[in-house]
Amino acid sequence: MDIATLIFVTTIAGVGGTGLGGVVGALFRRDSSRTASLLLSFAAGVMLSIVCFDLIISAINTKVGIYTVIAGITIGVALVYALNYLIDKRTNPEVPHIDARHPQTADSLEELIHSDHLEEHIRKKDSSVSLFIAGVVMACAIALHNVPEGMTIGASFANMNGVMAGSALVLAVLIGLHNIPEGMAVAVPLISGGMPRSKAVLATALSGLPTVLGALIGYAVGEMGPLGLALSLCFASGAMLYVVFGEIMPQAILLCRSKVPAFSTLIGIMVGLLVIYM
Repeated sequence: MDIATLIFVTTIAGVGGTGLGGVVGALFRRDSSRTASLLLSFAAGVMLSIVCFDLIISAINTKVGIYTVIAGITIGVALVYALNYLIDKRTNPEVPHIDARHPQTADSLEELIHSDHLEEHIRKKDSSVSLFIAGVVMACAIALHNVPEGMTIGASFANMNGVMAGSALVLAVLIGLHNIPEGMAVAVPLISGGMPRSKAVLATALSGLPTVLGALIGYAVGEMGPLGLALSLCFASGAMLYVVFGEIMPQAILLCRSKVPAFSTLIGIMVGLLVIYM
């Protein structure tokens, strides 16, 4: 029953969040960079607070040693960075506007999940094989964000002895909200390429499934004893720290070039503290 609860909640967060974004993209097909920036930066702040003041503290409290904790966090950061680097290196040269003058990070949701790469292949009317490969690349890019997010829920769930409460539930809600603009970015190029709206929304919703996989991995490793719990918490924390600092925050600032994302992040951190300690 505990696993069923975890799967249900993360399915709502992953599939439900991206699916809702797909519906919005299918109905309105409009972009609000400022709204997306505020949503991303606020979610990043709460995630950062929960990772630093809850998950990492819990990992330290397992008494596995501070060097093990640091190593686990470092591995989480390095793995997600390396996989993102490989995808970017393969796809960026195929998108015309990404050149020497472009910021050294994604400046739109489309770039972050590589739907711009798919849209470029659609625009050029490439072969079905090329479109399929571009779709697989986009799915991998989405998975690289959703799996760590799911792992933080699963690791937090394991840390609570299989009880879906507190930080785990808040993380699930936040990830669902954060997935809405991501779902919009997935659906629009699919519809522009001629896919029926209903199929585009379904494909967009299914792109959130890696969140469930990440949650199950985080929970399974966390149930292997104190060392397993510590490694699950640390790896998930490291992966999420990279996603927050390496992708979400730079992108939020580039979407809304002002101090607003910084204040939104700070509010998110305070909300995260309230969640942990109330």
